[in-house]
Amino acid sequence: MKKLSILMLAICSTAIFGQKVSDYKYVSIPEKFESFKGNSYGLEEALAKALKNKKYVVLPASIDQWPSEAKDNSCNVMKADVLNVKSMFKNKLMLVIKDCNNKVLLESNGSSSIKEFEEGLADALKMALINVGNSNPVAMLPAKEQTSSSSSAIAVNTVQSSAPETAVIAPDTGSSTGSYSNGKVVVQKIQIDANQFILAKSGSSVPFAIFKTASKKDVFIVKLADNTTTIGYFENGNIVIDIPQTDGKYSKEVFMQK
Repeated sequence: MKKLSILMLAICSTAIFGQKVSDYKYVSIPEKFESFKGNSYGLEEALAKALKNKKYVVLPASIDQWPSEAKDNSCNVMKADVLNVKSMFKNKLMLVIKDCNNKVLLESNGSSSIKEFEEGLADALKMALINVGNSNPVAMLPAKEQTSSSSSAIAVNTVQSSAPETAVIAPDTGSSTGSYSNGKVVVQKIQIDANQFILAKSGSSVPFAIFKTASKKDVFIVKLADNTTTIGYFENGNIVIDIPQTDGKYSKEVFMQK
């Protein structure tokens, strides 16, 4: 049960933070946009070119040709599609980008008053792409595999209703686990990857706090269980969280290693 709780907490930490389009490096585009019957007027090539200009890596159609980061874990890849939107007087389309679980990351509409299909749809696509920021990828997820790991590695189960469980083994980041207490609660530090760890209370399915690295060493952006965002940091081997107060001030919550 303890191992299962750790696995579920790791999943929750990713879900709470979520991901946005610019967090990704890799994008997959179908060879043909299916909602365009017959002629898609070169939109596939236009989208690929535009995303490359925004620093994304557009993957080839054959998965065998994908780089290992993408091939070994499809959740490092977002999927882009363009949908044809029926309109009498304008060329309209919708750019849809989803993650590996088909969760929508972005829906962006574009339209153009240019009546010619090829020019008008290309113009509409430019409008839809305005909402796509440049790629600024976060750390890649490790490969999906079933393997034995050291006691400091954390297995993260990706649970899908229509598929069996698979294990993702997070990289060994040194002192990845340990018990800490602020005198009121005892929490377990669980390293998710090189840029993220969580504090988890025993028996709880929601992380007590999720830490993601900031630009300064040993300083973290922290998301608490109530969705409050604050900062945290290491101090003399302890973990410190600045807890927001109702008067706008912050109190220093120190978790000492046991």
